[in-house]
Amino acid sequence: MNIASAEVCVTSPSRNFVTLKLTTDDGITGLGDATLNGREQAVAAYLREHVASLLVGQDAHRIEDTWQYLYRGAYWRGGPVTMAAIAAVDMALWDIKGKAAGLPLYQLLGGASRSGLLAYGHASGGSPQSLSESIHAHIERGYRAVRVQTAVPGIRALYGVAEQRQATGERYDYEPAGRGVPPPEEDWDSAAYLRHVPSVFERVREEFGAELPLLHDVHHRLTPIEAAKLAQRLEPYDLFWLEDCTPAENPQGLRIVRQHSTTPLAIGEVFNTVWDFQQLITEQLIDYIRASATHFGGVTPLRKLIDFAALHQIRSGFHGPTDVSPVGFAAQLHVGLAIHNFGIQEYMEHSEATNSVFRQSMTFRDGMLHPGETPGLGVELDEKAAAAFPYQPAYLPVSRLKDGTMHDW
Repeated sequence: MNIASAEVCVTSPSRNFVTLKLTTDDGITGLGDATLNGREQAVAAYLREHVASLLVGQDAHRIEDTWQYLYRGAYWRGGPVTMAAIAAVDMALWDIKGKAAGLPLYQLLGGASRSGLLAYGHASGGSPQSLSESIHAHIERGYRAVRVQTAVPGIRALYGVAEQRQATGERYDYEPAGRGVPPPEEDWDSAAYLRHVPSVFERVREEFGAELPLLHDVHHRLTPIEAAKLAQRLEPYDLFWLEDCTPAENPQGLRIVRQHSTTPLAIGEVFNTVWDFQQLITEQLIDYIRASATHFGGVTPLRKLIDFAALHQIRSGFHGPTDVSPVGFAAQLHVGLAIHNFGIQEYMEHSEATNSVFRQSMTFRDGMLHPGETPGLGVELDEKAAAAFPYQPAYLPVSRLKDGTMHDW
């Protein structure tokens, strides 16, 4: 069974997505997600101009060998563009293998280790009242765990607070990237943030009790010592995890956080290879792996990474925002269902427009996700529907301090 064609689809239902479709010489198709928010066309060009011609005529069953060929065979390795492209190929090949076998992907990975995947949703608010309403709404929709993001006095617009109008002019539900050029600018004040956030979690715990798992995302905006202060101040509120508390490219910084707090740490959504995680895992500087199949090279390396993490009592917490397409999200659900050291799955619900383009067998019931029993990944691309949503240039915002200094976004 050889690959006969490789096609790239770029569509923008609510936000931009890049999808690779591989077709075998006996007519089986497989889909892979190559979405890279703000750099979609770069990955699409990489696939069309460099990867597609390498795939035609290759044995579709040789997934491991194809992955190594695309990674090790290239002199320039790694990086988000390359790894998103490799991820799309890898997912598409697993999708094909599952369809050929008549089995959902998780069965090819060893079968289910649980009945479903605990998911957390994104609650946020610009005021204590609206935050409370958002948490209640998520609980009513069935979520058993909630990420809590809040507006901060002194910061005009803050990442992750859907109620606020961001610098993009958009809500954060589906598309934080602003249409057009240049990227919009937002502001940041670490001191104001550090003063405010602990009091928010104090109120949330008082209202919702000790049993509801609460998570929080710093989005790489604090220095190591600032992150240590926050982690320590949040200890009384027993967070499920504190995410991306300091820039991920400085793994040594997490040692400082560890020295000052027992708050569990999650990181890695911007990582692309196992080498980014190696020190964090072997030194047990984190508790949860935040990698996504889409930006980490696909199912093949993600499974290897989480098995490596299991040796050090570290669990999964795969990235699940709406800039991972339903194809990439499904790939993660299959991995999460099969592995032993599953932790939790982020679930940011896609828009109705996105769901009209990507038809899915995934279900969400009683706070639990399941990829379904459809052979392969369980996602099909409606190409006619996709064509109705042409690509629109979009950039994630940048962040500056009050004096104009560029800061981490």
